[in-house]
Amino acid sequence: MKKENPENPETVTEREAEKESLVRPGERVDDLQRGGLRIIQDPSLFSFGMDAVLLSAFASEDPVLGRRQDARGLDLGTGTGIIPILMSDRTRAAHLTGLEIQEASADMAERSVRLNGLQERITIVRGDIREADRIFAAASFDFVTCNPPYMIGSHGLQNPGSPKAIARHELLCTFEDVAEAAGNLLRPGGHFFLVHRPFRLAEIISTLTARGLEPKRMRLVCPYLDREPNMVLLDCVRGGRSRLQVLPPLIVYQAPGVYTDEIYEIYGMEKKEQEI
Repeated sequence: MKKENPENPETVTEREAEKESLVRPGERVDDLQRGGLRIIQDPSLFSFGMDAVLLSAFASEDPVLGRRQDARGLDLGTGTGIIPILMSDRTRAAHLTGLEIQEASADMAERSVRLNGLQERITIVRGDIREADRIFAAASFDFVTCNPPYMIGSHGLQNPGSPKAIARHELLCTFEDVAEAAGNLLRPGGHFFLVHRPFRLAEIISTLTARGLEPKRMRLVCPYLDREPNMVLLDCVRGGRSRLQVLPPLIVYQAPGVYTDEIYEIYGMEKKEQEI
């Protein structure tokens, strides 16, 4: 019989002590189920959703990005750093940068980077998307990702200054600001990957093309096979030719509470026996 080799208790203790030093009261550490990655989140502020996970998977499907080891990527409005952290496992990119305006979110993102030992590969920068061209050099990134605020303005908001409101509504930047930043910071031929809401698709495409970002791949995301889409994933190329590939829709649920096989695969989860 093969003898088990349990992990050194001292190593486990050191890791737990490091975790405790990085996590603040009210925060939690979530397992991302990819490469041992974890992320620090505060549910009272904002927690990442499925859109960020789907965007990281969609971007990593690009064949050029998947092969390149020297690529440099930027995530605009990175929040707690979920997309750069996931992309560190999904791609071979040399370096990933997250830009975030909210101090609390940027601080959590920095601590999550340290928690995962990714300091040499991921940098979190606190700053405004509207000033991105002054923070970074022009055409200095091979790809840009963004999960921008979906809703226009502050209509109906009771607390427009809250972190959740800023993440969901165009309070500190508009989609025009996001597209402008991506167009300025991408090298020619670089890719801009984003997730948004289909009801704004006409506006989104016209805004992108006006800034030299040509949509090349599009995938709609539907909650169920017979429901209309509630998300759209776009892959755009700076200076690309006009030709759009519309991919088959991504279906999230095959039944209430049961994901489709593709969603289980994207999340790196195994199906429960009762769900098979």
